[in-house]
Amino acid sequence: MNSPPLLSALLQRLADVFSVNRLSDWLSIAVLNAGLAVCVFGLFYVVWRLINRILRSQLSDRIDRTTAAMLETAIKTTLLGIGVLVALSAAGVQTAAVLTSLGVLSLTIGFALKDTLSNMISGFLVFVDRPFTIDDLVEIDGQYGRVDRITLRTTRIITVDGRMLAVPNSIVMNKTVTSYTNVPHLRIDIAVTVAVTEDLDQVRKILLRLVKENPTYLDDPKPRVVVVKLNDYNVAIELQAWLKNEREHIQQRFDLRESVFKALTDANVEMPLQTIQLAPHSIQMQATAPQTQSTRPFKSKE
Repeated sequence: MNSPPLLSALLQRLADVFSVNRLSDWLSIAVLNAGLAVCVFGLFYVVWRLINRILRSQLSDRIDRTTAAMLETAIKTTLLGIGVLVALSAAGVQTAAVLTSLGVLSLTIGFALKDTLSNMISGFLVFVDRPFTIDDLVEIDGQYGRVDRITLRTTRIITVDGRMLAVPNSIVMNKTVTSYTNVPHLRIDIAVTVAVTEDLDQVRKILLRLVKENPTYLDDPKPRVVVVKLNDYNVAIELQAWLKNEREHIQQRFDLRESVFKALTDANVEMPLQTIQLAPHSIQMQATAPQTQSTRPFKSKE
């Protein structure tokens, strides 16, 4: 039975399109273009590695690590982005059409990834504003640790217990940031209470002796002992001393607090807390006459 002319033409066209010769030609061209694209992108990658190595060797002593990390990220993103476009163009892809499509698509992506874009903009602002630098000890949104890296999206913090926290840069820009190492030297305060009957001058001498004989603390500004509050049952005082190395503030605070307790205990200084004393109290009750029951007869209503 003869097939309809339209169906015969369609089958012939499909046979021409999917012929072995045409498929082999298309596959060879695709492999050639893919290999060319990989070679071009690989060349850009090698160039970036060379530039990055040169920058690290030449600028490591001239700029801080924060600037170096941001410069490395900017150069990597720019150079590899150009490498992708050149590789696509070498593979025969119309990059102009791709960029036009990306421009239209970027509006939709922008709405979907608005938080990511906000973090990227905040990362640039963190670099410009410089509330901290890499290796600073900071506290961000209640999280304390060492700044390990600042990326376009997050700030990486290593906590004292070895955890890595990735804090979004938008939070860094919108929260209060406390830096413990951005300014040289740091004051630590040790609070303690003594009895109201204690000689404050003698207590002050005992506490100041702990830091004046210790090379860990500065002589200028001078350490001091101040009265913080007068309570009902004790006096709240505070030892304030400036550290030479602000990076050791956690351990030195632990050590100094323990030294204060031992020194005051050895000197028989009473360190009371606010207490409540219960005293016994007797209550005498007068005897009352018992109530007599009424003898009036009960009359029921009928």
